[in-house]
Amino acid sequence: MLAALDRLQDYTLVVCEKPDAARRVAEALKEDKLATVNIGNVEVFLVKNAGNQYVVCSAVGHLYTVEDPARKRHVYPIFDVDWFPTSIVNSKANHLQKRIDVLTRLAQKAKIFINSCDFDLEGETIGYNVLKYACGGKEAAALRAKFSTLTSDELRHAFTDLRRDWGRNLAEAGRTRHVIDFIWGVNLSRGLSEAFFVANRKYRMVTVGRVQGPALSYIIDREVEIRSFVPIPFWNITAVLDIDRKRIEASYAKDRIETAKEADRVRAECEGKNGTVRELRTSLFRQSPPVPFNIGDLQKEAYRVFGFSPSQTLAIAERLYLDALISYPRTSSQKLPPSIDYRKILNGLKRMGNYKQFTEEILHGRLTPHQGSKEDSAHPAIYPTGETPVKQLDSRQLKLFDLIVRRFFAVFAEEAVRERISVFIAIGKHDFKIFGRRTLQLGWLRYYGIFSGMEDVTLPTLEEGANVKVIAVNVIQKFEQHPPRYNQSSLLEKMEQEGVGTKTTRAEIISTLYERGYITGESIAATDLGFSVIEAMKLCSPNIVSTQMTRDVEAQLERIETGDMTGEEVLEDTISLLIESLYKVKLNEMDIGSNIRQALISTVRLQNLLGPCPVCKTGKLTVIRSRRTGKRFVGCTNYGKGCRASAPLPQRGKLRTTNKLCGTCGWPIVYIRLTRIPWRLCVNLNCPTKSVKKREVPALP
Repeated sequence: MLAALDRLQDYTLVVCEKPDAARRVAEALKEDKLATVNIGNVEVFLVKNAGNQYVVCSAVGHLYTVEDPARKRHVYPIFDVDWFPTSIVNSKANHLQKRIDVLTRLAQKAKIFINSCDFDLEGETIGYNVLKYACGGKEAAALRAKFSTLTSDELRHAFTDLRRDWGRNLAEAGRTRHVIDFIWGVNLSRGLSEAFFVANRKYRMVTVGRVQGPALSYIIDREVEIRSFVPIPFWNITAVLDIDRKRIEASYAKDRIETAKEADRVRAECEGKNGTVRELRTSLFRQSPPVPFNIGDLQKEAYRVFGFSPSQTLAIAERLYLDALISYPRTSSQKLPPSIDYRKILNGLKRMGNYKQFTEEILHGRLTPHQGSKEDSAHPAIYPTGETPVKQLDSRQLKLFDLIVRRFFAVFAEEAVRERISVFIAIGKHDFKIFGRRTLQLGWLRYYGIFSGMEDVTLPTLEEGANVKVIAVNVIQKFEQHPPRYNQSSLLEKMEQEGVGTKTTRAEIISTLYERGYITGESIAATDLGFSVIEAMKLCSPNIVSTQMTRDVEAQLERIETGDMTGEEVLEDTISLLIESLYKVKLNEMDIGSNIRQALISTVRLQNLLGPCPVCKTGKLTVIRSRRTGKRFVGCTNYGKGCRASAPLPQRGKLRTTNKLCGTCGWPIVYIRLTRIPWRLCVNLNCPTKSVKKREVPALP
């Protein structure tokens, strides 16, 4: 088969972003059988279509990356950067050189070139670089295939409508973004690392980036609010009622009482008295269907419903996309155009037994989706393709797929009609209130109700003037709560609102902040190291933590996409800002380095604490590394006092605490990152959950 490839010439070379996508493109184009050639573990597909010979190959993400040609980590500032093969820059990626060599070899006899990578900033950059460097300057002559799903029908249609002008500005914007992020990150990181060396006479890499700075700054600002918050006491009053032999708690009509004296007076005036239903109010309200998912909405919803981190959701969604089960997930659109063929998708989903009844109902109605306001010129909102899974999905994939399918159903459904019931009960001269809700017409809740978080609250039958037995009147002292810490979902939402990062990068930025030890916990708290880095930046480079600067850069990159600016103009502005910042870092090296060292020590201690010891109840479980073997394990801080609580840990993978305890055994839960998706683990080797395997979601037929 390799000899047959060598005999080919004047063929069309199709460059895809990932191997799975390349196989799907080849399967879609073939008219007869698919021929596969393996060149050094790189799959190449040979297909014929309408008399044309296609050779389909792929990258595996970015085969080229931005780097400092000198590659001397103590030297800064550096602005003269270039693109290099990733295999040269990163020793762990040396296997990528084989793929570059194969693409170069295939390009030699190709007559036509097609960029068939994902149509977005990153995909365009990947395809452009392969065509420019591996294929010998074919980026300008190449045609562009544009698609939003990897279904055979859409891929075949994309290859009948190829254009040269698609993506040209997108590639310039993508390449410019990579260069800007590199020169900001490498120069400031080298500046901070050099400051650490000057102050401590030892080297430690301390990193910060253009988008990480503002994201970390949001967490720091919230942490400052929390630490400076002074709780003010207030009082609530509740009445425990006996209605139809059911105990129901009613709230005092005044939600907040400022003094204990007033609260005690109200209680004294109510005690020993029965209540009377003074008024009943009912009101109807309508709830519109949700809008289709974009990637930010999907990440937030998956976190709320399943607890998936944004990076986990993105990784799972990409897998579903590569399996042709959903459309391209990296989109900001909340709109579903008729061109995706709603009826065809629904008929496809109808073949899956779990969804048959739902699809039949929707197909009999008006197929007009309820849409949001956000648009994306490259891709529509996320939707199921209607393709049936050809292989068994794992539990996480099933959950996310089901969420996307049910959301798709919901956008075609009617409004939900619900009733709100308010009951006011007089106890003496004071009013108390209870509320109920019930659904009168399910509408879209029929399809999405299990994920909606809405529940009915049923009240006993009551009539105005009826007597109600009062069992007790309770006074409860409370305190104002400090602002809540961000979680990964709310931080993602904040970044969206402020225009920091892109739909593609936000999840990765949050993961990076965890990995660098700047933040910790699911309820995100800034570590001392995170504080010290932000303090250094605010002193020397306020721009790096400025939302406005980051937003301005994003706006300039968008102007490159529309052809209103050039990458060179944006780079000139960026370098001017950076030079001033680096000068201030140099002037303050000693203070910056000393502060970072102290913060680093306390951060490491904090990261190793896992939670309370369930054995002795007074100690803390912490990660310990054996001096003799170097292996890590869990031990109790009360070891010297006789507590022998311990547990083994995986010796590979980055460990991250969650500040959560196992609901079964009470031992801490941790995350171990061995792959892109972290592994959630109860550290207790004898936890009962480890002896029982449960399927969380039934398999699709």
